[in-house]
Amino acid sequence: MTVNLRPHHLLCILTYVGKGYSPAFVANYDRIAERISGGEDIRLVAGPDDICAPLLDGADPHCHGESVSMRDASAAESLSKAVGHPLRTGETVRLGALALARLRSAYANGQFIGACAGCSWTSLCTAISTGGYDGVRVRAG
Repeated sequence: MTVNLRPHHLLCILTYVGKGYSPAFVANYDRIAERISGGEDIRLVAGPDDICAPLLDGADPHCHGESVSMRDASAAESLSKAVGHPLRTGETVRLGALALARLRSAYANGQFIGACAGCSWTSLCTAISTGGYDGVRVRAG
């Protein structure tokens, strides 16, 4: 199987420690983190993804918002620079130990700060990255 992620969620998984919008959201995210940690491929998608799923039944989910789409575009650009080639919708990536370490290093060094601008989780994610990624749920398999 493959995990579908929008570009900014590829950044979010780097610092995910089990906090989220609701218990259902966290339970779903935990399952996704486990799948990625187990070596499952990630397919980059445009718009709502597997992480968004528990939020899509609500009234006017923010997953469809223009600001989220703009964050995706910024994340895709920043991630492309970090990996050294353009990341495009439909591309499949795998987060092995080296790739995960490289992205987490880039995150901790501030390479993705622009992609995270305006996100309500930024202070938590920054604390996690500057704290050595203690407690993160996505681990290299």
